[in-house]
Amino acid sequence: MVLLITVAIVALLISFYLLNEVTERFFVPSLDNIGHRLKMSDDAAGATLMAAGSSAPELFISIIALMYGGDNFEIGVGTIVGSALFNLLVIIGAIAFVRTSRVAWQPMLRDMLFYSISIGMLYWAFQAGHISMWHVFAFVVVYLLYIVAVLNWKRIFPYERIVQEEEEDEDDPSWKKYMRPLDFLLDKVFRSEDRYVLNFILSVVLIALLSWVLVESAVVISETIGIPKYIIALTVLAFGTSVPDMISSIIVAKQGRGGMAISNALGSNIFDILIGLGIPWMVLIIGSQAGINVSASNITSHITVLLASVIGMFIIFLITKWRVNRFVGVVFLASYLAYLISVILQAS
Repeated sequence: MVLLITVAIVALLISFYLLNEVTERFFVPSLDNIGHRLKMSDDAAGATLMAAGSSAPELFISIIALMYGGDNFEIGVGTIVGSALFNLLVIIGAIAFVRTSRVAWQPMLRDMLFYSISIGMLYWAFQAGHISMWHVFAFVVVYLLYIVAVLNWKRIFPYERIVQEEEEDEDDPSWKKYMRPLDFLLDKVFRSEDRYVLNFILSVVLIALLSWVLVESAVVISETIGIPKYIIALTVLAFGTSVPDMISSIIVAKQGRGGMAISNALGSNIFDILIGLGIPWMVLIIGSQAGINVSASNITSHITVLLASVIGMFIIFLITKWRVNRFVGVVFLASYLAYLISVILQAS
């Protein structure tokens, strides 16, 4: 048992390191190149390309959970719900402590609006008690509408691009020299900067695989300690699959692109609900030639928490005049801590 936990902890630490390196050295730079090539604004690239790429783990975990069947269905949904709260509260809270940022209200309003619609659609699907292909179709259509809105929002509500000066990188810590073999492997896997499309695809694949290793390692540790499976989904799996979102958001926030970081967090939530659940549902319905029976009682409390979080976010941004500062960080992180405590108390 001790050996198993030791191996899991080592795998966990290596996964964290590689996720950070892949995201900082290859994912974000290739994303920037693609965004510039497509003439996309920072917030648009964050809400679409970055959100979809860094949300690959949630989609991956959701598909696997559905394929296993049984109570693993709730694990897939629990991971999405837990990840949504983590993205909103912890990632934006972490961004606030990295540096104070001012964001344009227009794209934030767009993302919060579509996120609220996504939450409403999740409740609508579960309230029906039976998820059909019509629900899946509606989820995908709304996400496509969101993409259209992202690409055209600046024409409807003009706003200026807000970018602060990039913070200087600190010197590499001494322990990083022990990671040189891993850096060497990454340099062999990825191509030169001008092959940014290929690097973007490789980044997404590696992010998904590393997140799977991270999640499996965390599950081994949690189950050895004796944590219930549903709690693992809402906390450990949600945290593990949200690490790429957190790392990429912190990186662009340090670069002075706070709006892109927040759009990534909100865009990831929209992607997770509409695509991260919609596509696996579609695969399962096609494979079984039948719908999916669900219970609204299992999701109602989480829907309430998700709606409360986005409403609270809107109110706080009004108070701070669309600034992400330490006050925002304290409120968001404290709210997530309160949520975790409530989940643990309910399970005990």
